[in-house]
Amino acid sequence: MGFEKEASSSSYTLPPLPTEDTPLLGKASHLSSEPKTFANVFIAIVGAGVLGLPYTFKKTGWVFGVLMILAVSILTYHCMMLLVYTRRKLESLRGYSKINSFGDLGFTVCGSIGRIAVDVMIVLSQAGFCVSYLMFVANTLAYVFNSPFSTILGFKPKTFYLWSCLPFQLGLNSIPTLTHLAPLSIFADVVDLGAMGIVMVEDVMIFMEQQQVLLAFGGLNVLFYGLGVAVYAFEGIGMVLPLESETRNKEKFGRTLGLSMAFIALMYASFGALGYFAFGDETKDIITTNLGKSLLSNFVQLGLCVNLFFTFPLMMNPVYEVFERRFCQGQYCLWQRWIVVLAVSLLALSVPNFADFISLVGSSVCVILGFVLPALFHLMVFKDEMGYGGLILDAVIIAIGLIIAVSGTWSSLLAIFMPVRV
Repeated sequence: MGFEKEASSSSYTLPPLPTEDTPLLGKASHLSSEPKTFANVFIAIVGAGVLGLPYTFKKTGWVFGVLMILAVSILTYHCMMLLVYTRRKLESLRGYSKINSFGDLGFTVCGSIGRIAVDVMIVLSQAGFCVSYLMFVANTLAYVFNSPFSTILGFKPKTFYLWSCLPFQLGLNSIPTLTHLAPLSIFADVVDLGAMGIVMVEDVMIFMEQQQVLLAFGGLNVLFYGLGVAVYAFEGIGMVLPLESETRNKEKFGRTLGLSMAFIALMYASFGALGYFAFGDETKDIITTNLGKSLLSNFVQLGLCVNLFFTFPLMMNPVYEVFERRFCQGQYCLWQRWIVVLAVSLLALSVPNFADFISLVGSSVCVILGFVLPALFHLMVFKDEMGYGGLILDAVIIAIGLIIAVSGTWSSLLAIFMPVRV
C-alpha cells in the first residue's frame, strides 16, 4: 500500500499533542460499559440541528423527511464503522503509532495532506455549529423579550443580543482547559432532552386541536436541502474513534453504536414530523418560536439559550486545538481565540435563516467529513483485500457524498440568498 512507508517512518511519528477529538471529559480512568457508550454517542451527536427539522419537513414533505432521516442515519453509521475498521486494520500492522483521532487516521493514511483535509473540515464544521448556536440565542432572546420593539439602543434586537453575548463568550473561550467546562456538557444534554420532550408534547396537543394540511413529498428542488439538514443533525463522526477506544467490550461497539443511531433516528423523525404536523405551513425555521409566549414556552426557549451559550466554548475547542497546533506550536494563544470568536459572531450576524444555514454547513462540510473521507480512507487501506462489491460500495459513497456536497451547497445558498426561488 502506498501509505505504508510514510506512516511507518520514525520521522512521521504522530505528535503527542491533544487532537481535535480529545474527549471533553479527559481520559477515562475506566473503560466504558455499553450503556455509557450508548449515552456518549447520544451526547456526541444530538445538538441544535434538531430544532430545524420541523421546518425542513415542511419543505421536503413529512414522508420524505422521515425516509431521509432514516437513510442518513444508516449511511452515517456505516461510515463511522468504516473509520473503526480502518483504524483497527492499521493498528494491527507493525510500525504504526497509536491512532487516537480522525486527524491521526488521516495522517496515517495520506500523510500531511490527510491531516490537513481533516483539520480543515473539523474547523469549518465546528465553527459552523457555533455560528448556528449564536443565531439561535440571538433570535430567541429577541423573540422572547423584544418582539414589540424594532431597535434597542439603536441596534436591531438580534444584533444587540449577539453583541451582548460577545464579552461573556470571550471570557468563557479564554479558559485553557476543558476540565472546568466539562460539567456544562452534562447540563446541556439534560436541558436538550427536557426541552425536546416538552416541545413534542406541545406539538401533539396542538395537532389534536387543529388538523393541518400536510405535504407528504416535496419537489426534487429541495432534496439536497433536506439532506444537508439531516447530515448536519447526525454530525458526530469525529468522536467515534475516541469513543471506541474507551469502550470496554470493543467487539460489541458496533452493536451499541447501531442501537444509539437507531434511537436518535427515531427521535429525530418523531420530532420533525410532530413539529410539522402541529403547525403545517406556519412552521418556522426554529420550531420553538412557534410555541408562542407562554411561561412554559419561554422557559424552554431560555433553557435552550443557556444550553447553547455554555456549549459554545466546548464546540469551539477543536478549532482552537487545530489553530494552536499549526500556528502556535501547540501552545495556548489567547488573542487567536478572541479573533476566532469575533469572526464567528460576525458571521452569525450576516446569516438570515437558521435552518438554511445548517443545511449549508451540512451539505458543504459535514458530508465531506462524514461520508467522503471515511469511505476514501477505507478504500485506500483495504483496496487490495476487498472484492469488487466492497470497492464499488466505497466508490459509490464517495460519489454520492460529492454530489450532495456540490448540489446541496448550491441549493442551500439559493435558499439563503434567493429564498423565493427555492
